[in-house]
Amino acid sequence: MAIVHVRIVSPPDISDEIAALLAADPCVFNLAEPAGAASHPDGARMHCDVLTGALSGLLGELRRREVDKRGSIMIDEVGLSLCDRASETETRLLGKLAYAPVWQALEARIDANAQYVPSFFLLLVIAGLIGAVGIVTNSQILIVAAMVVGPEFGAIASVAAGLDQGSWGTVRRGLAALAVGFLLAVLATYCFSLVIRALELQPKAYALGLRPVSNLINTPNFFSVVIAVLAGVVGIVSLTQARTSALLGVFISVTTIPAAADIGVSCAFSSWSEARGSFLQLVLNVVLLILVGFATLKFQRYAWRWIARRNAPEMST
Repeated sequence: MAIVHVRIVSPPDISDEIAALLAADPCVFNLAEPAGAASHPDGARMHCDVLTGALSGLLGELRRREVDKRGSIMIDEVGLSLCDRASETETRLLGKLAYAPVWQALEARIDANAQYVPSFFLLLVIAGLIGAVGIVTNSQILIVAAMVVGPEFGAIASVAAGLDQGSWGTVRRGLAALAVGFLLAVLATYCFSLVIRALELQPKAYALGLRPVSNLINTPNFFSVVIAVLAGVVGIVSLTQARTSALLGVFISVTTIPAAADIGVSCAFSSWSEARGSFLQLVLNVVLLILVGFATLKFQRYAWRWIARRNAPEMST
């Protein structure tokens, strides 16, 4: 059974309405209303436990009444819940909807990962430098490390969510952050590789043209498309269901930051065909991740609405 604890500060003029709304919801338990006055913001305090599958609808009702703007809504996950009545209600009323995403939580997670503060760009530069070392030394482990360090999927998911919501400001900010971040990563790896070349620090194998890691990155093909599509689906589903372990797999499967690093390294060593191939790989992955992420969000919303409509007759009985 999935349940959360909700703490609400309701504006005084609608506190009775909010209390009645919570009391009438069969998926709300342990309701204490009102629990006294609150300040900053001012209002009536109340708290309750809500089945997670019904939380999205309840939050929608509260936000329509501007409780989030004029008061506050705080949500905590419940680690362990022992309540037969709640479990029976979840099975009887929600069914498959017990596993429905909390769309407001998804939006919050995407927004949290799409804060383009200086550390976002710094991590992209560091990831690019790690990738550059991996490329020059033919170390696949370092390429994986660069993928894990790179924060670019947050911006990619933000762009996909912006397209889904029709928020063009979000789309523009995300694309601008990706463009600037990858450009900084390319410039950093280019300068770093120039130093390596000037001091002749490159390994003998790389100098002789034995570059299996670089060749893997700068050769986009059918399998690059397959991996980007699958990663886009898994990435958005992982965010929707808050499965961070699966999201880590996305980070180490898409060729974004390694491609940016290979552009800089290849340009520094005058390997122009490799630089072009890496650029195509980067563009291909970013575009596919955004489009597939957008399509996955649309499909999930449609699928859960369909499940909700089918579940409606059961909830009314």
